[in-house]
Amino acid sequence: MLAAAPIGRVEDASARLRDALAEVEIIAAEDTRRLRRLAADLGVTLGARVVSYYDQNERGRAAELVGELLAGRDVLVVTDAGLPGVSDPGYRLVTAAVAEGVPVTVLPGPSAVTTALVISGLPSDRFCFEGFPPRRPGERSRALHRLAGEPRTMVFFEAPHRLAVTLAAMAEAFGADRPAAVCRELTKTYEEVRRGPLGELARWAEEGVRGEITVVVGGAPEETEAVTDPAELAAAVTALESGGTPRKAAIAEVARRNGLPKRVVYDAVVAGRG
Repeated sequence: MLAAAPIGRVEDASARLRDALAEVEIIAAEDTRRLRRLAADLGVTLGARVVSYYDQNERGRAAELVGELLAGRDVLVVTDAGLPGVSDPGYRLVTAAVAEGVPVTVLPGPSAVTTALVISGLPSDRFCFEGFPPRRPGERSRALHRLAGEPRTMVFFEAPHRLAVTLAAMAEAFGADRPAAVCRELTKTYEEVRRGPLGELARWAEEGVRGEITVVVGGAPEETEAVTDPAELAAAVTALESGGTPRKAAIAEVARRNGLPKRVVYDAVVAGRG
């Protein structure tokens, strides 16, 4: 079983997760200390054999755990937060279990990916998850430029100490006016969602940001015939605003789409609402 763990508040843990922690024979945990703390917070006494299961030992441990499954023992996989297999260990074990014909089940629950997506205010009907961008500047730039034409909303994870340089790289690859949201400490006491164009967010992040970070970036706009009619420009801005994009970012995006100065779009908005 793969079990989703709370990404912030322990109250988000499901009853099924609590039962599984108490009943399974083996628990594979990304961090065994965090697992024991989670169990204590949930009032669960662990009777299972607990083994570590993290990035560096995932390949070898997966083979070992499949052996336990083939022997008829139940195995529960829990990562530090969120759902195993989503930028966390779990994929290799699932692949190996499926290859051996071993049933795999999931205890659904919290996920930073979907939580950030729906709170971002950006389109959520179609999206893609891109995980952590490459750390090296050249690799990061190439990876982001390959995504510049992606029409779907994109979700990324990033470490707080790399956030500013990553947002700057995104602004360079996608355009400084591309709408985005930085979601910090989701579901926790100091949850914060900062929305705006990438260029503005990159400057904000230079001051330093702490906590668990998820970045949501709007997809590339569709190539359409340029609009110059003031009423249509104002309507386009209104449509973006209704989806959660701040007015300043919406004006910049409509101007970029139509190859117009931002002042022209701003004037159209003022005229339409005057």
